[in-house]
Amino acid sequence: MTLGRDRGWVGSAPGWGGAARHSGEQRLRAGTEVTHLCMPGLAAPHPAVTLSQPRELRGGWVLPGSHCALGGAMCSREVEAALLRLEETFSASLAHVNTRILQPLLLADPEPWEPRGREHLQLLQQLLRSSQQLRQLTEQSLQSLLKRLHQPRTTGLEALPLLGSADGVLQVHLEYIESYTSCLVAQVFQQVAKGKREHWLAQCRPLQKYLAGMSFEGSVDAVLGQALCQPLAQHLQQYILLLLRLRDTLRKHHPAQELVINAITLYGNLQSFLQQALDQAVATQALGHSLSSRLKDALCTPGHRLLQDSQDIPVTAIPLRAERVLLFDDALVLLKGPNIHSFDLRLVWVHPVQDRCMLRVVTPEDEFSLCVRDPQDLVVWQWKVSQAVCQALRGKKDFPVLGAGPAPSEPPACRSAAYTFRTKGHLCRATYEGEWYSGRPHGNFGIYLVPKAIEDKFDCYKCHWQEGTMQGYGICEYSSEEVYRGYFQAGLRHGFGVLDSAPQAPQPFRYTGHWAKDQRSGYGIQEDGNSGERYIGMWQADQRNGSGVVVTQAGICYQSTFQADKMVGPGVLLSEDDSLYEGTFTKDLTPEGKGKITFPNGFTLEGWFGSGTGRGLNTQGVLDTAALPPDPSSTCKRQLGVDAFPVESRWPGVYGPFRVFMVAGCPGELQEALLGFHVQRSRVPRRAQDYLRCERSCLEDEAGRMEDALEELLCHREPAALQRYLQKALNSTWHPLGKLLRTLMLTFQATYGGFGANKHLQGMAQGEVKQHARELWAAYRGLLRVALQRKGQALEEEPEDAETRDLQVHRLMLPLVLPSFYSELFTLYLLLHEPEDALYSQGIASLSLFPDSKLLEFLDVHKHLWPLKDLRLTSNQRSSLVRDRCFLSATECLQKIITTVDPREKLEVLEKTYGEIEATVSRVLGREHKLPMDDLLPLLIYVVSRARIQHLGAEIHLIRDMMDPVHTGGLYDFLLTALESCYEHIQKGGMRLRRLPGHWDLRDLS
Repeated sequence: MTLGRDRGWVGSAPGWGGAARHSGEQRLRAGTEVTHLCMPGLAAPHPAVTLSQPRELRGGWVLPGSHCALGGAMCSREVEAALLRLEETFSASLAHVNTRILQPLLLADPEPWEPRGREHLQLLQQLLRSSQQLRQLTEQSLQSLLKRLHQPRTTGLEALPLLGSADGVLQVHLEYIESYTSCLVAQVFQQVAKGKREHWLAQCRPLQKYLAGMSFEGSVDAVLGQALCQPLAQHLQQYILLLLRLRDTLRKHHPAQELVINAITLYGNLQSFLQQALDQAVATQALGHSLSSRLKDALCTPGHRLLQDSQDIPVTAIPLRAERVLLFDDALVLLKGPNIHSFDLRLVWVHPVQDRCMLRVVTPEDEFSLCVRDPQDLVVWQWKVSQAVCQALRGKKDFPVLGAGPAPSEPPACRSAAYTFRTKGHLCRATYEGEWYSGRPHGNFGIYLVPKAIEDKFDCYKCHWQEGTMQGYGICEYSSEEVYRGYFQAGLRHGFGVLDSAPQAPQPFRYTGHWAKDQRSGYGIQEDGNSGERYIGMWQADQRNGSGVVVTQAGICYQSTFQADKMVGPGVLLSEDDSLYEGTFTKDLTPEGKGKITFPNGFTLEGWFGSGTGRGLNTQGVLDTAALPPDPSSTCKRQLGVDAFPVESRWPGVYGPFRVFMVAGCPGELQEALLGFHVQRSRVPRRAQDYLRCERSCLEDEAGRMEDALEELLCHREPAALQRYLQKALNSTWHPLGKLLRTLMLTFQATYGGFGANKHLQGMAQGEVKQHARELWAAYRGLLRVALQRKGQALEEEPEDAETRDLQVHRLMLPLVLPSFYSELFTLYLLLHEPEDALYSQGIASLSLFPDSKLLEFLDVHKHLWPLKDLRLTSNQRSSLVRDRCFLSATECLQKIITTVDPREKLEVLEKTYGEIEATVSRVLGREHKLPMDDLLPLLIYVVSRARIQHLGAEIHLIRDMMDPVHTGGLYDFLLTALESCYEHIQKGGMRLRRLPGHWDLRDLS
């Protein structure tokens, strides 16, 4: 590294100079000759800081104040001794600065008319703290050097803070430089020392013995500034010289060689940083002299640093016609008369206009151009603005100089920042925090907070954005306390979504369904919070329109056609007692016009209905009492909505985004927009800033998880492994399959859960569960296809035939999906089969009165199959000891049928029960025995009666509806049919007991 003399920046950025360099050039033109000592790649010292010239002796240098010649033969210990003296001098100068300048400045009372007295005091306090930290660091370095000189063998060079703790040293120096330059910009020394020149000059004179070349000419604030900055500038310069000598004294592979080289680079960079900071501070201070007091107070603040001024390099802003353009380190400012247009650099995008000397500037609310005459000036402005934007986005100053920060050197197109709108109509004072692209909200997440006229009332939009509008999934909390969770398109609610009214609304409701252009349209469910009435059906333009099913809290259920929110034409009305009305009826469910009533006992009444002048119902028609009792499937089992709402077309708004996600190749950054991000929703009123605090998963984590999920998917394609993988995925809160399943659970609960559960919807629910299983299987196949495509492979059996698909759905997916819907689904089965289960429970209660032997005899079980003859007891003892103990293993096995929700596992329990019955009979007979149907049925009835399974009818029908079709006609089908026969026999048990012979007196059975 060579040393030389220069009067400017060495290796500076293109066009560097401008306002920052302008002040230095003025000083030179004024006749102040300053000699700079600089190194290649490092900036020269600030002109205001005069560095004494070292004397060259014998090809080397003599440090000012040092008695040791640093000749070519200088050893390491001599350099370390010189460093020790340097630290002593610097520590002493800092001590004098603190005690004779900074502390008295803090005690000086600000002038009464000075409005910024408090601000100046805070700046001085920060400067004193920084100076004290710098002196403390210097003392630590001094002590370590002393220890090194006295104990060179036990204390290595790496123990010196200036070598081993470079980062800590750098931070302390940066804080001091920032504090000092802030005082310069705010003109603190000028204000505090005003009118007390002689006093402060006397305070500074003792520093002359430490600061060679210190001048007391000029204003008192200039003298104070020199006293506070020149010690540091000279110290850094001398540090570099000594470290260079220290490097030359070390052998090539010395352990501390790299530390010394790093320290030389660090202190050289720090010298460049100091020079740039002084230039910017002086330029910002000088700017204030050319502005009005109001503009000066607004722009020349301690936190601002001027980087470029259009008075140095002319530039024009059109169409705004600004008189002056100023580039600060955090804002681009346009001055037009007394008005200030300030633009946060984090949200400034600059694009050169091809073939024109023009830059197009884009901000959230404005778009304008910066025009220059000279192409070279355009390069300077573009470079300066771009680097300033990068620096602002990083949140800290570039080190050592502007543009030398970490990559990238060009501002990113996508950014994250907060912004409050000022001039956009109804969005005035609205705040957006999130991701941006070219001046518009754009990206995976952002929060829009729109204030309302009422104090502390806001509309809060937490959403995904595309070119300034909401797009994809979002959560909106309105000032009315309504909450919407769902999808948007072009800023409007569109697709699937859930809208909750305010809890205290006069008519509370929840709508779960589809939207189009901000209105409820398509298939959806709305529940009235007051009446408990639930509407399931079609919507258009926020009104019920098309086929619909209404379920009331009283148990009445009806299906009709709606138009403009009103019923039109005939419908079907089912009452709680299973009476059926087919025809037209009024809003209050009164038959009116032509219709037919079918009563539970089979009687029918067909004719014209109307309400009379008094109470009751007027009817003109025919009452038919000769009809046979109806088949249960015609009344109690009648199902609504199955044909009106095809299961394939009920929830396209839920499946659609998932299909789009897969077509796009399952990019991890889009997964969060698939079915929502993790946002805690609360109805508790909050302050504006509280809305902007939102917990959500990291996008990098989402992308990594998606990659891992696809990799894992390829490793689990065998049936057993695939089942484990699917179960894990469906139970996961972040996996796409798990997210899709949870949304489907939400729709299922909204349709069939709670007080609106109605047995006449069981057919809809059953078909919906199967459809969800098919869609989830298709989703898995889509993920598999994407995973294979990323590996350059193709999916076998493409496309999958319907038979193979149904087989996999029932074998793999349905058993895994069913538990998520089981609670609501089984409730519907309970309600649907409640009458039969009531008879069954009565039969179980009657049969439980029998002891084992009497029950076996009553069921006509052959006595040679009774497992009682191996007990050598009297009949009374035997009855007492073995009551309810026959076929115990089979009974306990059958009771496990209610411990699982998987139809296949329930059938396996039934198969094991059959096996336990045969095993018991084989032990009784002493040989293996296969039971024929005539012998099996009574024994199975016995086991079922002793198992006492509640709601067995609901269990049987759910198994029948949900079991794999491949078992139809097989063993499982046979066993299930046998169980159904037992269930029907037990229902009739009470009837048979009434006709028992006299010796079967129930009083004798116990």
